[in-house]
Amino acid sequence: MSGLSGCLVPLYTLQVPRRRADVLLPLEESVLEVGLGRAQRGEPDFHGFALAEEVDDGHRSLTAHGTLYKVLDRLETRGLLVSRWESDEEYDGGRPRRRLYRVTADAAVALARSRDLARSPGVLRPGIAAT
Repeated sequence: MSGLSGCLVPLYTLQVPRRRADVLLPLEESVLEVGLGRAQRGEPDFHGFALAEEVDDGHRSLTAHGTLYKVLDRLETRGLLVSRWESDEEYDGGRPRRRLYRVTADAAVALARSRDLARSPGVLRPGIAAT
């Protein structure tokens, strides 16, 4: 058996379907929706806590375990968001500096593509399991 151990694939990897690369998670879509809406209103920059107040996902622990910040990081890594630290002019000194995010030109296309793919038969779209 030791000769085969390097070739064995854990059973769960064969049974767990993977989502398609271009299909966004519902929370990722919500972040892009809010960001695009803010850009249309002329308020393109947003910070995580303000975003959490705008995103209606039905969960109160959105920022408690870093969930939102992990999503923001994934979207930035994919090139759908850019971020920066607030400037001296934006900083009021009574709180820690905020990281500000903004959607990129690719965000709207990625959001539309994700929604189109999610409607396609056989495409896995992860979500919250009903309890």
